[in-house]
Amino acid sequence: MHNNYYFLKHLSTALATKLTGYTLVSCFSQNKEELILEFNNSKDSFFIKASLQPSFCCLSFPSSFNRAKKNSIDLFNEIILKKVITIRQFTNERSFSIQLQDDFTLLVKMHGNLANIVLLQKDKVIAIFRNQFQEDLNIQLEELNRTIDWSVENFQTNYSTLAQTYFTFGKEVCNYLEDSFRNANSLEEKWKLFQQTLKQLDQSDFYIAEKKGKMYFSLLPIKNELARFTDPILAINDFFFRYTSTQSFSEEKLKSIRSLSESIKRIESYLQKNKLKLTEITEDTHYQLWADLIMANMHHIKMGMKTVTLTNFYTNKPEEIKLKNELNAQQNAEAFYRKSKNQQIEINKLWESIQAKQKELEVLIKTLHHVSAAEDFKSLRPLIKVESEKTKADSKKALPYHVFEYHGFQIWVGKNAEANDELTLKNSFKEDLWLHAKDVAGSHVLIKHQSGKNFPKDVIERAAELAAYNSKRKTDSLCPVAFTPKKFVRKRKGDPAGAVVVEKENVMMVIPRL
Repeated sequence: MHNNYYFLKHLSTALATKLTGYTLVSCFSQNKEELILEFNNSKDSFFIKASLQPSFCCLSFPSSFNRAKKNSIDLFNEIILKKVITIRQFTNERSFSIQLQDDFTLLVKMHGNLANIVLLQKDKVIAIFRNQFQEDLNIQLEELNRTIDWSVENFQTNYSTLAQTYFTFGKEVCNYLEDSFRNANSLEEKWKLFQQTLKQLDQSDFYIAEKKGKMYFSLLPIKNELARFTDPILAINDFFFRYTSTQSFSEEKLKSIRSLSESIKRIESYLQKNKLKLTEITEDTHYQLWADLIMANMHHIKMGMKTVTLTNFYTNKPEEIKLKNELNAQQNAEAFYRKSKNQQIEINKLWESIQAKQKELEVLIKTLHHVSAAEDFKSLRPLIKVESEKTKADSKKALPYHVFEYHGFQIWVGKNAEANDELTLKNSFKEDLWLHAKDVAGSHVLIKHQSGKNFPKDVIERAAELAAYNSKRKTDSLCPVAFTPKKFVRKRKGDPAGAVVVEKENVMMVIPRL
């Protein structure tokens, strides 16, 4: 009810007593939907803050206001240094006007999400604050006054349609009357209750209460009362502070809950996928088996063979094994042992990652529980601070590449196709050494240049091993890796993510190794 006609009638009366004779010395905005008016009587300043956000439209009267040095604009310059003549409340209308010298009028129109501040001279609109409401340019002040038939006859005819008949009531008053009418047995009793309610609306008692975490302002007695005032200016100031504080807390809490829930969902998805992957890799022991079978049957295998069928030790069934025809039996076995070893490394890494994520999930669930239970900023802010610091830390970690260090040199390995583009195009210098597994999909790799130093051969080999391991040739015994200064790598317009053109390169053969 803070924008209800009955409250604005009380407020405009109080403002008339306070502001008459004051001079408007400043009118400015530093937020899109907020206008500040400063009045002064050569001794004291009086501020009106019109907060006209669609979600919450409300007047307040701060005792002081520090204007921002930036992003602040002066408005309604025509009325600066004009003296207040009086305040006019329009009949049965959620608007009042500040009458100023030289026939200027500042109309305060408190119509919820259509609220506006309108400047008129000689009753003609010359400027509006919220320019999106162009229809306000056609406002006629005298048309704002509206009439209501308060007779008993009109009441008896229309008591069942209160909202339409008595449009100044609003939802709160109508609900209050309908609740009261339930205990009335006759129209006479309802009329008496109606008259009592009108009398209450004219009295200067203002109530502030809370319901389901939201602040309410009322001119009628209300449950869960937090405060009661007889001064409309003090009442609306207290309500504005409580509402914005509560709203701010609710928004922060909801934002934090949403962020934590999303993080929990992501980690649960990660754990589900990687546990499945871990199970698959753990149960897949064919590389070890193939190597053992080859070593036990070396005399049956000759160089040049592409496949061999051997009897499985455990099932006594034939097992077909694909061989590299350029390798002998022992070399093929060594290649499969190496793949088995790499498989175990991947298992260990996955298990470590799953354990770390499981601990992170437990912390997030605990934090979500505490945030959900928080009832004020005092208990919420430490949790938000921890969450914010973690988010910042995560964002620092969330680089498009993995970082390795070898003999004092940093080696960066792209995480995926999009990350490859970011690594090569945005996070590199022309002096860096760029590497990539030859003729297959894989990670872009950079060795970061150090001033005055050449790239040592062992560092290049190590980076090449990482490039090979992070490519489609990961399971090969040997992999060709191209390397070249970054200045010889470019991307053509329209190429897919990760695709580049290399103008000049060298190639080395390495074993894929993490």
